Amino acid sequence: MNDVLSIHRLDTQEFHSSVLSLSPSVAVFDCDGTLWSGDAGSGFMKWTIETGLVSREAADWIDARYRGYLRGEVSELAICGEMVQMYQRLREDEMRRAAKAYFEGHVARNIFPEMLALVDELRSRGVEIWAVSSTNNWVIEEGVKPFGIPAERVLAACVEVKNGLVTDAIRDVPTDEGKVASLKRSGVLAPDAVFGNSVHDAAMLAMAGKAFPVNPTAALVERSHSEGWAVYYPASVAPAGT
Repeated sequence: MNDVLSIHRLDTQEFHSSVLSLSPSVAVFDCDGTLWSGDAGSGFMKWTIETGLVSREAADWIDARYRGYLRGEVSELAICGEMVQMYQRLREDEMRRAAKAYFEGHVARNIFPEMLALVDELRSRGVEIWAVSSTNNWVIEEGVKPFGIPAERVLAACVEVKNGLVTDAIRDVPTDEGKVASLKRSGVLAPDAVFGNSVHDAAMLAMAGKAFPVNPTAALVERSHSEGWAVYYPASVAPAGT
């Protein structure tokens, strides 16, 4: 808590004013923990196992890998890719239906209204908005629909799809410095504002004209302190007693 209190915390009015005063042309948002609370990537993985969408073999494999990730034995980059590869041989239209059902039933209610209002205002001002996430593209493309972010401006973990079938060939896994690389490949070299909640967003935040840590994890609070970044907490996730 001392780390949280030692850096400047923006209230909602300050946060929105600070963003809008930049008159940004390009804004970039992480998704899980930034636009909504919780981790839709791991949540979707568990939900597809519970609902029987994936085979028992695939479920056992990803369960073992994810446990290894939690123990620090599997990297963030590796597990995020494998959490898309686990759906190989399923039909992409089936994945999109599953992502829609999962997001509507389990994540939509966790959207931060303050972030929805901000993105709506930015869009009304003609700002080019990108969403960047290490969660699979099916969930993220579905999740950003309420924000009006088109699929062509979503950079997320994804694999190749051939003849309508999901393969295990990785196309992209934007995490850590990979988020910066994905943006640069898409022609986004110097975004005016970047929003993220995790230390895995730190490289992307650092490339911004101005960085906005939102609902930051402890590791990102520490990084924000060293960088002099003010932080923002939506009301539903504000630390107790503040």
